[in-house]
Amino acid sequence: MAFSCTNSSTRFLSHLVAKTPTSVNIESRLFGISCSGRNLKQNAVCGVVQTIFDVSLESHVTKVTKPKVLDGSRMELDVVSEKELREKGFLGLRKTKLVCTIGPASCSLEELENLALGGMNIARLNMCHNTREWRHEVIRNIKWLNEEKGFCVSIMIDTEGFQIHVVDHGPPSSVKAEEDSLWLFTAEKFNGSRPFTIGNDLSCRCSDPGLILPRARISFWRNGKLVEKNHKLPTLSAKDWENIDFGISEGIDFVAMSYVNDAESVRHLKQYLSAKSSKSISVLAKIERWECLQKLEEIVESSDGVIIGRGDLGDEIPLEQIPTVQEQIVYVCRQLNKPVIIAAQLLESMVEYPTPTRAEVADVSEAVRQYVDALMLSSESAIGMYGNKALSVLKMTCNRMELWSRTENQQPPIKLHQLGVSLPDRFAEQICNSAAEIANNLAVDAIFVYTSHGHMASLLSRNRPNPPIFAFTNNESTRRALNLQWGVTSLLVELSDDMEANISSTISLIKSQGLLKEKDTVLVVSDVIPTLTTPVPIFQSIQVKTIGDT
Repeated sequence: MAFSCTNSSTRFLSHLVAKTPTSVNIESRLFGISCSGRNLKQNAVCGVVQTIFDVSLESHVTKVTKPKVLDGSRMELDVVSEKELREKGFLGLRKTKLVCTIGPASCSLEELENLALGGMNIARLNMCHNTREWRHEVIRNIKWLNEEKGFCVSIMIDTEGFQIHVVDHGPPSSVKAEEDSLWLFTAEKFNGSRPFTIGNDLSCRCSDPGLILPRARISFWRNGKLVEKNHKLPTLSAKDWENIDFGISEGIDFVAMSYVNDAESVRHLKQYLSAKSSKSISVLAKIERWECLQKLEEIVESSDGVIIGRGDLGDEIPLEQIPTVQEQIVYVCRQLNKPVIIAAQLLESMVEYPTPTRAEVADVSEAVRQYVDALMLSSESAIGMYGNKALSVLKMTCNRMELWSRTENQQPPIKLHQLGVSLPDRFAEQICNSAAEIANNLAVDAIFVYTSHGHMASLLSRNRPNPPIFAFTNNESTRRALNLQWGVTSLLVELSDDMEANISSTISLIKSQGLLKEKDTVLVVSDVIPTLTTPVPIFQSIQVKTIGDT
C-alpha cells in the first residue's frame, strides 16, 4: 500500500504509534486520519574398522558449568527424530529446521503437541502480543512436553523493538485504504476528530489500495526512494528489557532481536544475557531494515544467528531486490558460520486456505535449495486456521528438495573462508572440513560428533554434508541451541574424559535400540575437553567405524 502527500482538510481516525528513547519509557503516539477508508592408519578392533586421525594441542582448560547428570546407560533422543530414523533411515532425516510462531490458534497443550509431532524444532513467542501470564503458560506446556513426552523443542522470544507502526484501532480489525483516498497523519493523541494543521501533520493520497492492519509497520518513501530515518531510537525499549528478563527467568533458548541498528546493540544484549543468565541464551539478529544491509557482515558476526524478516525488509527495499538480498544474507551467514532463518509470508495464503499457492511452494523450495538452516511460520501457525497443514507442507517440501539436492548432486560449490585465528581453532575447522568431505566421499551413513559446547557440530553443519550429523552432548543448553543448526540432531548423554569409552558406549546404546545395524558406517569427530583445571593435551580426531555384529 502506498500514499503520496497532499494538502487536505478534516478527516476521520486511524492510529499509528512511535516510541521515543527516554529513560522513563514514555510513548508518544502518531495518529492517522482517513477520509475513506554455515597420516591415516588402519586399525581393526573386534570386527570394527577404524581410520584414525589425531591432532594433539596443548591448551589450558577452563572449568565448565556442571552438566545435567545422566545415567551412563541412558541417552536422550527426541521422539520425532527417533520415529523418523526408524521409518526412513539415516539419509531420510530432514535437515532443514522448522520454527513455528505460537498464538491463539496454537497455544493449547494439544495444539503444541500436534506441532511438535509435526516437526516443530523451535517455538517462537512474539512479545508484541498476548500477556505475560499467557506466555508463561505456553512455555510451561512446551517444557512439560519435552520432559514428559520426549520432545526437544527449543523456545525463542522475539522482541518488539522501537518502530513506527499502526496501533490497534479497535473494530474492525483492518481499515481499507481505497485508491486516491486522502489520509492525514499526526503525532498528537486525541479523541474523535480534529481539523488538519500543517505543523506536524502529514497529508497523503493513497496510490496503491490495501488494508491497514493493527500494528502494521510504516516506512516513508519520497520520489521512489526510501527516506532514511534519523530518529536515534535504541534497538531495545524498556518493555523489551522487561520481556528479556522474563525470558531469562523462564529459561528460554533464543532471543530474536527486532529492528537491529548495529553490531554494538547485539553485543550489548549478549553481554547482558551472559551476566544475568545461568544458562547460555543465543541472540538472533533480525535483518529487516535498510540500515542493516549497510552493516551486514558486522551484524552477522556479532550475533549467534540471523532471521531474515522479509516482510518488513520488503517495506524498505524495492520488492524485486528481495530474492537477491536474501541469497546474499544466506551466503554471508554460511561464510561466518551463523545459522540463518527465512521468515515472513512463506505460506501466507494458508492463514485462510488449506492448501498453499504454487508460488509459495516454489519460494520455500528455493530457500531449501539455498541450504538455509531453518524456515519459520508466522501468522500461518499463530492465528491461521490450518497451522498443522502449513507445517506439513514445509516438512514435505524440505524432504523433497533435500532428497533432490542429494541424489542429483545439486549442492552449489562454495569456497568456505577460514574462520579460525588461533592454531586450535584452525585445526578444529580443518578437521571438520575434512570430515565432511570424507563422509561424502565414503558415503557413510552418519556423522557422530561429541561436543560440550557445539562448536565442532556447527562447523560440520556449515559444510552441509550428505549424511546427518548426530551431536552427543552433556549440556542441555548446547542441545537446545543445536536445534537451529542445519542437519544436526542433538542427543543428551553422559560424557567422560575417555573419548573411546564415549564412542563405545553411545554406539552400544544406539545399537541396543535398533537404530544402528550391522555394516552401517559412521564417521566420528570429537572436541570434548576434559573437565580438569590443569593443562592437558586435547585430542581432536576423525574416526570411521563400521558397525559389527558384536
